[in-house]
Amino acid sequence: MKPTVQTLLDRGDLALTLLTPAGALPHGALDATVQWAHSSDLVDPSPFLEAGNVLLTTGTQFGADSGVDDPAGFDAYVARLRASGVAALGFGTEVVREGTPDALVAACTAHGLPLFEVPYRVPFIRVVRTIADLNAADANARQAWALAAQRAISLAALRPDGLGATLAELSHRLGAWVGLIDAAGTLDRESPVGGLGQPALGEVVGEARSMLRRGQRAGRSLEAGASVGRPQRMTLQTLGGGGALRGVLAIGDSPELDAAGREVVTSVIALAGLALEQNRDLDRARGHLRAGLLRSIIAGDLDLAERVSAEMWGPLPASPVRVAIADLPPEHVDRLAEFLELRVDERGGHLFFGRDGETLVVILEDADTGIAEELANEFDVPVGVSDAASVDAVADAHEQALRALERARETGPGVAWFDDISRQGVLAFLARTDARAVARATLAPLTEYDTANGTTLLETTRVWLEHGGQFDATAQQLGVHRHTVRSRIALAERLLGRDLSGFHARADLWAALLAVG
Repeated sequence: MKPTVQTLLDRGDLALTLLTPAGALPHGALDATVQWAHSSDLVDPSPFLEAGNVLLTTGTQFGADSGVDDPAGFDAYVARLRASGVAALGFGTEVVREGTPDALVAACTAHGLPLFEVPYRVPFIRVVRTIADLNAADANARQAWALAAQRAISLAALRPDGLGATLAELSHRLGAWVGLIDAAGTLDRESPVGGLGQPALGEVVGEARSMLRRGQRAGRSLEAGASVGRPQRMTLQTLGGGGALRGVLAIGDSPELDAAGREVVTSVIALAGLALEQNRDLDRARGHLRAGLLRSIIAGDLDLAERVSAEMWGPLPASPVRVAIADLPPEHVDRLAEFLELRVDERGGHLFFGRDGETLVVILEDADTGIAEELANEFDVPVGVSDAASVDAVADAHEQALRALERARETGPGVAWFDDISRQGVLAFLARTDARAVARATLAPLTEYDTANGTTLLETTRVWLEHGGQFDATAQQLGVHRHTVRSRIALAERLLGRDLSGFHARADLWAALLAVG
């Protein structure tokens, strides 16, 4: 344990006497850690002091010519020491003065700075050496503690549940709550179980999810539970490399989190990262298996997929099912897979997913469509969802989900449902296919003529088709005479090189207008 002011006062060999009344000092003043001792008789030694120092002086600066021989001078002197973070002031007697000046005692009492008297027989160097020896002993003890903790944690890592045992051992050594939030943003393990209540636990998990979404290695401190008057300082550290985060380690406040404690935490982070990296290799193998089974399901070969899924994860979803397809966020591929693995575990199967190129395909039961919204919201990706279908019609549902995904990509992250799109009709897809280039070429004679002559042939033609080729209704909407509309349509026919009196010609032109939007 590092030396404190009280430690020095308790040392019989130093024979120090506290002059400031203990009851008049601020709470914890005597328990302040002492980093070093420095002796100086300067009127202002503060530039040469650091927080946690003990200042030793014989009082030669308190002469008539110093300006420190009256109460105001002593008060200013102590104020400077207090501002520099000095832990205590030691006054050596019988060197310059017979005793400690009363004005100095009063000033130290007023400013809450511990003042002790050092007898003549105790040289300042003994005080300095005592502090140095105590700090060295503490450093050795902390190093021994760290080595013992690291050894115990390394042995814990060899147990069957190495990761869980490692976290439990860290919690024991630090005397603090330790939790692991997995890549999906869920509390995976904690020690002790239930050791962090709400709302603090929710705040920790929420902050961990925020760190995981950013996808960058980071450390963070958090005051959790402050909203209910029970703030707890938490330390959070991501696990894994940037772009491939495997989780977040959360540690409650602990007096052991000094330099030695942080060394132990660093070793746990390394062990946890290694364990999670090994899990990732297994996850990748499992992902390849899922991808192969997905291709079998889409191809209509359900027997193999049903047998393997039942052994590995549980039964496949039961009819009616839907297919949801999401774009894979490159920085969150592993986290997305872990997110869905947890949902599979929660449902005992009844949910299947697999990677298909740069997309993730999810087969889910019709009553479980909320998972699509979760994917879109949690990972900020577009998701397309098919209509409900039987399991043996997954191929058709997969095609529907792909068309819905195309629509979802146009509007950004969110869910697009195929049944919403299908109600808009077949022609609604033309603006989202290669027909756009053909449509532009078809309409080019009208657009070029309008550009060159400042006319509105294209708009007139659009309104005329919207009104089913009725000249009067078109003229009324455009605010022109019906003969003007007739002459414009006739000019459009000549420019396009087609007769617009028939249904097929009109339908083709209308499709072109839809395709260019």
